[in-house]
Amino acid sequence: MSRRYDSRTTIFSPEGRLYQVEYAMEAIGNAGTAIGILSKDGVVLVGEKKVTSKLLQTSTSTEKMYKIDDHVACAVAGIMSDANILINTARVQAQRYTYAYQEPMPVEQLVQSLCDTKQGDTQFVGLRPFGVSFLFGGWDKNYGFQLYMSDPSGNYGGWKVAAIGANNQAAQSMLKQDYKDDITREEAVQLALKVLGTMDSTSLTSDKLELAEVFLSSGKVKYQVSSPESLSKLLVNFGLTQPAAETSQVTVS
Repeated sequence: MSRRYDSRTTIFSPEGRLYQVEYAMEAIGNAGTAIGILSKDGVVLVGEKKVTSKLLQTSTSTEKMYKIDDHVACAVAGIMSDANILINTARVQAQRYTYAYQEPMPVEQLVQSLCDTKQGDTQFVGLRPFGVSFLFGGWDKNYGFQLYMSDPSGNYGGWKVAAIGANNQAAQSMLKQDYKDDITREEAVQLALKVLGTMDSTSLTSDKLELAEVFLSSGKVKYQVSSPESLSKLLVNFGLTQPAAETSQVTVS
């Protein structure tokens, strides 16, 4: 039945569904999981990288975490080429607002503006939806720390905890059980890593993860990405992995 209605983003099925948008959401379900947690002193974003091959040279830049402005960052799940276009669009919008009004763009206004762009691709013939979902974490003077999630349809909403990508429903259920309103940033990091460790069939290692935090430092918003060394220490401290065993050196003459 869907074959008659899924070739255009502008054609509704008799059930009122847009199949192209649903297909885009299915594509995101194959991407690495990303988790966002809103704490009382910041926003924590954790992403799981999909290692496709041991022969692949790892990039020095982040794969899941991106800084949009000094006060806003995002985590990505989906098609990275689509994400790059939207991230660049968001950065330009944020800078235009700062240039016009001499202050940072409110977080929700930035998210809404980007979601308008995503929604536009569901209205015009010859376009396909952007196959990417975002978790936005940021701070502004109006509402403090905020966490938003958006999907390919252009919908967005504010969340206390959110998960996108593979196994997002299972992650959301675990987060719902353990989350509390007065959670600290350190506890949020531990909770996010615990959820990813529970879902990962193999051992959780620093080369599979990316961790970014948005918080206030000396009255200014700071965006910080943890190094692989810091992630390894966190995993050991939280008991999610075993410390690497020291190997004795053998001299061969």
